[in-house]
Amino acid sequence: MRALQIAATGMAAQQMRVEVISNNLANMSTTGYNARRAEFADLLYQQQTRPGTITANDGTIIPAGVQLGLGVRPTAVSVELSQGSLSSTGGDLDLAIDGYGYFEVTLPSGASAYTRDGGLKRSADGQIVTSDGYPLVPGITLPDDASSIAIDAAGEVYAYFQNQVQPQLLGQITLAGFTNEKGLEAMGSNLFLETTASGPPQVSAPGENGLGTVRQGYLEESSVDAVREITELIKAQRGYELNAKVITAADEMLGTTAQVR
Repeated sequence: MRALQIAATGMAAQQMRVEVISNNLANMSTTGYNARRAEFADLLYQQQTRPGTITANDGTIIPAGVQLGLGVRPTAVSVELSQGSLSSTGGDLDLAIDGYGYFEVTLPSGASAYTRDGGLKRSADGQIVTSDGYPLVPGITLPDDASSIAIDAAGEVYAYFQNQVQPQLLGQITLAGFTNEKGLEAMGSNLFLETTASGPPQVSAPGENGLGTVRQGYLEESSVDAVREITELIKAQRGYELNAKVITAADEMLGTTAQVR
């Protein structure tokens, strides 16, 4: 009986949908997090009677046919590319990207990773690093005797010193853009890796080539909409219940058939 297997694929799909929603809700307070959405497609069809088949009697063409679907399958968990609201923190090294783009960092393996989490820190040797200690690319070292740090919208980093009027330019923060942002591979800790699907990074200064600008003293909040997620959770729960009822109904039908004498 196909109904049992079809309903089982529907229950598995709704379970996966709930898992994605739960991950979104768990990351409501994660800096720079973008909500994910589970996407599905129908499975293959059994063609009992193909559309356009000619009947043997009078040559009439069947307009629709009989095509029986076999259920549903997951196709992707895609990222919704919407910017979260910017929250003021006042931190010298708290940076938000207002628009499109990613910060580039260097992993311990030497590979590059990309993030929108601008909650940067100063390492023991003065380097600008992420919360996990990964250095920003290009590397910028902050002097120990600097009284304050200023970063403009174009990503230029300046240090102010006592008894010195003019600031000192320390370096330039760049941003990376991708042809297909949804093709990036999420690795956790707000980091993404380049893939063949995403294309190579296109690095430029903030504000150039369609990239966003940098806002010092701000952090990008999560783009998760709690009300929408709860609504999606209710829909997924109802979908799971309906598929479970199909299994119950199919079981009762099989039980009735087994009792026929």
